[in-house]
Amino acid sequence: MADLNGLDDNSRFRVNRISSGQLVLNPLHGIGGSLPVHGVIPEDQELTNMVYLQPRKTSIAQGLGGGRKKSVSLPKEFEYYEGENEDGPPTVYGKSIAYYTREALPKMDHYKNLRGNELCARPTMDELRSEAMYAKKPEPLPEATGGAVKFGWIEGVLVRCLLNIWGVMLFLRLSWVVAQAGIGLAIVIICLSATVTTLTALSMSAISTNGQIKGGGIYYMISRALGPEFGGAVGAIFSFANATAVAMHTVGFAESLNDLLKSLQVKIIDNGQNDIRIVGTIALIVMQSIIIIGTEWESKAQIVLLIILLVAIADFLIGAFIGPLDTEEISRGYIGFNATIFSQNFPPNFRMQDGMAHGFFTIFAIFFPAATGITAGANISGDLKDPSASIPKGTLLAILTTTASYIVFALLAGGECVRDAMGPMGNYTDELVESWEFVNNCTVDYSTGKSSCQWGMHNSFQIMELMAIFGPIIYAGCFAATLSSALACLVSAPKIFQALCKDNLYPFIGIFGKGFRKNNDPFYAYIVAFLIALAFILIAELNAIAPLISNFYMAAYAMVNFCTFHAALVKPLGWRPEFKYYSKYSSFVGFVLCVAIMFLMSWVTALITIGILVCLFLILVYVKPDVNWGSSAQAQNFKSALQSVQALSTTQDHIKNFRPQILLLSGRPSSRPTLIDFAYLITKNISLMICGHIIQERQAFKVREYLNTKANVWFQKKRVKAFYSLVDDVDFEEGARCLIQASGLGKMKPNIVMMGFKSNWLVCDSEDLKAYFRVIHDVLDNHMGFAVLRLREGFDYSDIISLDSQEVVDKLTLARVDSENSGFDSSSPPTTPDIGRINQGFTMEPEVETKSQKKNTKEMILDVRGPNGEVLSKSVLNNLTQFQTKQRKSTIDIWWLYDDGGLTMLLPYIISTKSVFTGSKIRVFALASKQNDLEVEQAGLASLLSKFRIAYSDLIIITDVMQKASESTRRFFDDLIKEYKKANDGKDPEMQFEETELKALREKTNRHLRLRELLLDHSRMANLIVMTLPVPRRGGVSAPLYMAWLDCLTRDMPPFLLIRGNQSSVLTFYS
Repeated sequence: MADLNGLDDNSRFRVNRISSGQLVLNPLHGIGGSLPVHGVIPEDQELTNMVYLQPRKTSIAQGLGGGRKKSVSLPKEFEYYEGENEDGPPTVYGKSIAYYTREALPKMDHYKNLRGNELCARPTMDELRSEAMYAKKPEPLPEATGGAVKFGWIEGVLVRCLLNIWGVMLFLRLSWVVAQAGIGLAIVIICLSATVTTLTALSMSAISTNGQIKGGGIYYMISRALGPEFGGAVGAIFSFANATAVAMHTVGFAESLNDLLKSLQVKIIDNGQNDIRIVGTIALIVMQSIIIIGTEWESKAQIVLLIILLVAIADFLIGAFIGPLDTEEISRGYIGFNATIFSQNFPPNFRMQDGMAHGFFTIFAIFFPAATGITAGANISGDLKDPSASIPKGTLLAILTTTASYIVFALLAGGECVRDAMGPMGNYTDELVESWEFVNNCTVDYSTGKSSCQWGMHNSFQIMELMAIFGPIIYAGCFAATLSSALACLVSAPKIFQALCKDNLYPFIGIFGKGFRKNNDPFYAYIVAFLIALAFILIAELNAIAPLISNFYMAAYAMVNFCTFHAALVKPLGWRPEFKYYSKYSSFVGFVLCVAIMFLMSWVTALITIGILVCLFLILVYVKPDVNWGSSAQAQNFKSALQSVQALSTTQDHIKNFRPQILLLSGRPSSRPTLIDFAYLITKNISLMICGHIIQERQAFKVREYLNTKANVWFQKKRVKAFYSLVDDVDFEEGARCLIQASGLGKMKPNIVMMGFKSNWLVCDSEDLKAYFRVIHDVLDNHMGFAVLRLREGFDYSDIISLDSQEVVDKLTLARVDSENSGFDSSSPPTTPDIGRINQGFTMEPEVETKSQKKNTKEMILDVRGPNGEVLSKSVLNNLTQFQTKQRKSTIDIWWLYDDGGLTMLLPYIISTKSVFTGSKIRVFALASKQNDLEVEQAGLASLLSKFRIAYSDLIIITDVMQKASESTRRFFDDLIKEYKKANDGKDPEMQFEETELKALREKTNRHLRLRELLLDHSRMANLIVMTLPVPRRGGVSAPLYMAWLDCLTRDMPPFLLIRGNQSSVLTFYS
């Protein structure tokens, strides 16, 4: 071993370049003995003489890092040796790549948490590219199983599915199904049930092998595949169906026990429903006690019950092949295999029972719960060792086994037993026994379904016991089948409900998701399932419980099939199931089959089931649970949006479909809320709005990501549907040009640029004013509409309201600078960042609006605080909400000075339709081109507006706009431009204008001054003024003079919107 200096723990977990001054190689024993060491190792030069490093087998050396600032010796755990190189000095080669790169090798731990895992060892992009040195991230801790019991595919899936399918129907109702439907239709019912369950199992297998499955079974699969709305609705009714199935199987056990007691002439109360209620309640308490003791005990009990069940099945098969043992069995309807009986029992013989007329689908509804056991293994997916492998294998094998057994049982019962038998009547001669037809010498009233006989498949549910070689074993098997199924459902229902409650999809159910002990037992959910099962046990009527369960199961199976069909149709990149024996067509057929059977069984119950599903779905749509599982519904939304945008790109534009799509140069949305509110009045529920933010300094990726997250959260809280677009490392002019040219996608791109008026143009830096003026030219050069909004109070509230994210931005920026300029700090190792985290120990969680945070507008405004947390004044709050609260009754004055294509009329019309401006009437002002034809011009404009179907209260034609402005107005204008009329004293020449310019534009200047006077006369009390923006001719007017015109028009006015269309029509009067 090399005798290297000891290293501290941190040094062992980081890698740095080897400093030539710190690494001294001594003669070491390597391959072929001792080799001399030549010189030292240059820092940034390729080394030629080979020195190999051999890690010990016990050393798991992994690290990240590197850097020029610091260097360390190699850890002691490494042995190394030299290699010969004829061309120069030795080179050091390490056997562990982790010591020579910051890169992390592919590892399962890197992918366990989609939202990012702080213990994950994968380096960030900043860590890979930075010169700083980082500590090795701690290895992820193994998942704490706490000794939880996990089951394999046989014990966890196959056994449970077999026990659940071989339930109460096998011993108590299968012979009755054959009597009602006949052998032929009974097999059809069995095969139809098997078809539904097989198609569902194929779909379930595809979902379960598409990634890791956790607890919750079908609920987990549907919710992660289709989203929380579908998953939550189906999970609720499926857990309820499982709890109800507990009652069905328990009542079946109580019925069979009651028949046994009746044959022994023993009763508790009346050998009727009261006895069933008592026995069922006691059985439920015992089963719940076993489950509370521990699921491992429940699993052991299932194995014992399976053995008893298999013995009972073997007992039945032996007895069926041997035939009846005495005349008493014959008198009760068990004749033995006979072709005549088979032919008589092959067609259906539907009868009334308990006042209910039966047919194919009513019998199917009663039988189908026998096939619903296919989900028994999936329902405890959280307790399986490998759910993805266990669920397909165990479920499909169980369906194959049980379907075959049901068909065999139906053939044996139908071929050996008669539908009606008189029972023991005395001594029988051999001749009577051979002519077995005496046993069914019964009369049947088909109007009521009542028979004079008490035996036979129609009248007795104990045919299986009659046919067995030893009857009591059948009772034991019946008890085992019913109790095992009840146990499985009593475990499944709380597990599903617990998974649903853990996700907190519905309000006030979180407490039921709490788990206890090492197996995360849902004790609170146990109580809920126990109470539901007890309530249905008290009904004590098996045929009344089964149809309701059938519809609930069918709904769940339909959604499982739909999940697979939808995922296979949309084909998101995450859809890669290992199970390949499925198709979207089989899943779709399964879905349609399930829905159709729901209605064919009982359209009333189907409508009730669908109604419950819709209500649960709408509740989740309203609640909007704070979850994101990457469902296929999200993939479908993306695919549909992409296809729509692509289709829209090939569609020719039409004036009737024009929509004002706004690029709003707003900066950070939270800094200019009133500007956002006003622009959203135009685009709300109509079109696109993009808020552009331009930052001159280059920003780190985490800063940009953080600002984007904060903007989207702010949009969500303010109920604003908009997009945020950030460009950095550019000045305002270049950034605006980038946004103008690159924003949007296809036809979904802005056609109007809006920004606030630059109210500080008189005192701002000349470069800023020139950039502002050039942006106006850029917009018009790109043939886009342009709008400028001015408010007396201004827009920027960043110095008035609290912006908590600014501190985060500063820290993020500081973290970036520190990472580039400082060395490794062992006290604050970086963690794996995403949009919710940054380096240097600073935590930034992304804010997502939850239900408890949802507030109305008034409540949100009350939450706004000053920079130091102080309450804002009422005037500031009123200014902040002036476009959120209803305006006073007044007018929207539209000064349609020039024909720009109609945009000056369209935008204020859209604003007038919003609830904020419902009390504001539209007044239209226009200029007269000829004094003599004033009435004609007014009538022509009125006709045009009526054809546009734009309602207005007044139409005013301005005739004196060309009169000379008053002296006071001229002095006002001269005060605005006096700073720019001075002689050039070193200022930017572009920011000066000569008297020649004023003289050349004297009439236009006077027109704007005169318009100001008219505005003061007519529109001073308006809620909003909209005017056509004067077009700045390229090279025809300087920036200061143009800004002076705009300032003259808008200063000390109500909210003022200057609009200029691109001279293309946006209004038409054609249909």
